[in-house]
Amino acid sequence: MKNFDIIVVGAGSAGCALVGRLLRTGHTRVLLIEAGTRGLNRRLPVRMPVAWPFASIMPQFGWSYSSEPEVQTVGRRLDQPRGRLMGGTSSINGMMYSRGHRADYDGWAASGLTGWSFADVLPYFRRSENNWRGASVWHGGDGPLRVSSNPPHPDIYSHMIAAGRELGYAENSDFNGPTQEGFGLADFNVASGRRESAATAYLTGYEWDDRLTVRSGVHVTRVIIKNGRACGVEWLGPEGQGQDLASEVVLCGGSFNSPQLLMLSGIGDPVALAAHGIQAVATLPGVGRNLQDHPMITAAYKAQQPIGYEQRLRLDRLLGAGGRWLLGKGGLLSDAPLSVQGFVRALADSDRPDTQLQISHATPNSRPWFPFWRSPSPDVFGVAALQLRPEGRGDVRLRSADPFDPPMIRLGLLQTAHDRRMAGAMLAFVRQFFASDAMKDIVGPELMPGPNVATEGAVDAALASSILTGSHPVGTCAMGTDPREAVVDIQLRVFGVEGLRVADASVMPTIISGNTSAPAMMIGERAADFILGTTLPPDQPFAVLPTISEELV
Repeated sequence: MKNFDIIVVGAGSAGCALVGRLLRTGHTRVLLIEAGTRGLNRRLPVRMPVAWPFASIMPQFGWSYSSEPEVQTVGRRLDQPRGRLMGGTSSINGMMYSRGHRADYDGWAASGLTGWSFADVLPYFRRSENNWRGASVWHGGDGPLRVSSNPPHPDIYSHMIAAGRELGYAENSDFNGPTQEGFGLADFNVASGRRESAATAYLTGYEWDDRLTVRSGVHVTRVIIKNGRACGVEWLGPEGQGQDLASEVVLCGGSFNSPQLLMLSGIGDPVALAAHGIQAVATLPGVGRNLQDHPMITAAYKAQQPIGYEQRLRLDRLLGAGGRWLLGKGGLLSDAPLSVQGFVRALADSDRPDTQLQISHATPNSRPWFPFWRSPSPDVFGVAALQLRPEGRGDVRLRSADPFDPPMIRLGLLQTAHDRRMAGAMLAFVRQFFASDAMKDIVGPELMPGPNVATEGAVDAALASSILTGSHPVGTCAMGTDPREAVVDIQLRVFGVEGLRVADASVMPTIISGNTSAPAMMIGERAADFILGTTLPPDQPFAVLPTISEELV
């Protein structure tokens, strides 16, 4: 047993950002505990950008969680990829850098969360970022997190930008700049052809720092709470059982593990805890509630002419690409094969983008091939459309009092009439996009869900049996002002327990309109400042900031 100033549980997006910032700005003695084994984040499927779909499903890199069956999704269990390694889910996700819409954060502030407006969080996004564009009012140029962009596909990009214009959307060169709406190239956490996880960004160079102790392969089983104050954690690891003490404990386990650990520690709904033989030490019924994720529908279209991606997967060419990647020369294996991204309004009455489109020139069926071994996969466009602000809410509950039992996850997809309407509207928008004049020369027939899925009933049935999530869970330890609903206050302190904070995507009261990895790192950055008693001054560049209504022009 050792004593530290701060114990951080979970080396994911927020946890690494929090620890990295503490080490950069203070003399704090930090213990970082990660359930995954150290070194996994250096494995090839994690480091190679094009391999991310495999890394996200490989059991050695994740928690292997799945959701509970629900009527609205015809009883399916949906995989919930969560990273169990240094860097957490930032080590297995699609690497997309997206902050969401400024109105997301302004909505938090308007609900009473003082200090969480877009003006308040923008300086933290900038501080964390080393963007390929350089420093500006929108971006950081010398932060730890490197952000790059893929080159446009020479045979596809111009068609897709033209299709967007047909539908009334301009080309957008920076989705994290003054305007989110439009079509363009996404930004990625890729540096020198390698994945840039929160661990590589924030902890590189600090591995042997005397102020940092890392326990990896260790599962925290309970927060130790005495007389209403968190004073340490109990854990089980290769060395057996143990505990460590600290002046403050910060949970950074994410939207599934953080509420689970709170409940195992006696923080939550007393009735639900008693059902598992756990005595409540703090009554917070909001723990585990308010789960939100981006509902995601998918579609696929046959390419009318060769795209070139599948040809590049011929085994001899792929081996050559592997050599170039190992030498740091970029190429096929250094990029995520995303043709274009769009932030659009599937519903005409939305006041800002309600849908994120991701169109790829590769599919899960893309695979290596060679003559007389196997044939190449057909050239196909894969599409994912994510509903940015769903109404439905799920929850995370204990399966048992065993900390090694996975939590019960109920997603709440297609729960409301609005969400069902949105799912149909997103598919209609995708079909309109691919039916545009600009796409007719490169796109063939719809393969999925297929042209026979045409009536309202057929569309609803197809979407219920195929809808997924964007793997962006948030909200289960929500920030707020009322402990009857919220779990943490505006400085991420758990209500009713001193010395305990939660700092990860679970504190978001409502989901942001984009990918959640960058916002989670921003939350980790803010948590570090809360602990250190400092804050960056707000910065809202009014002179170049259009209003929401101007985005609709």
